[in-house]
Amino acid sequence: MTARRFRSARRIPAALVALLVLAVAGLFLYDLAAVRAGRPAMAWRRELAHRLEVHTPADWEVQVVGGILVLAGAVLLLLALTPGIRRILMMRTPGEHDGEPDQQADPRLRAGIGRRDAAQVLRDRAMEVPGVRSARVRMGRSRVRVRATSHFRELDAVRADLDAVIAVGIDELGLVHPPRPRLRVRRRAD
Repeated sequence: MTARRFRSARRIPAALVALLVLAVAGLFLYDLAAVRAGRPAMAWRRELAHRLEVHTPADWEVQVVGGILVLAGAVLLLLALTPGIRRILMMRTPGEHDGEPDQQADPRLRAGIGRRDAAQVLRDRAMEVPGVRSARVRMGRSRVRVRATSHFRELDAVRADLDAVIAVGIDELGLVHPPRPRLRVRRRAD
């Protein structure tokens, strides 16, 4: 069983869009039923029909409104298709080693860690390396960027120690897809 990524619930935007569509559909349905019953159409619908008679798709106002509606539709589609909570990195569940889950582990159990939190853990690890004066860690989905500043050791020695410490730190985070580290060590400019 592979780890499933955390998904954003998006309940509030979905509820707002559903309520808006329901209100517009209800208004149109009420007006159509009133017209079928022999009453005149509502004033807004008569005005809309008149504007549709006067304006053509070649008018710039119609094209601007159409572009706005297309953009809104594209944003809604993007929200529907994107995975959601991308700032959380999936972790292996307890007992899972090398992609094989423990048979006794609950299959509903999922673990994750925020990118900032994972970066903070790795930064703390990097600061433990002798010779590292400061470190910045940026955590992506597939890569960890570590920028360290050294102040008294040889850069090659600091880089080697930092590489080992970051590799162990990434392994101890227990991520399903461990990112590749990219290190940059430089001397502090005085």
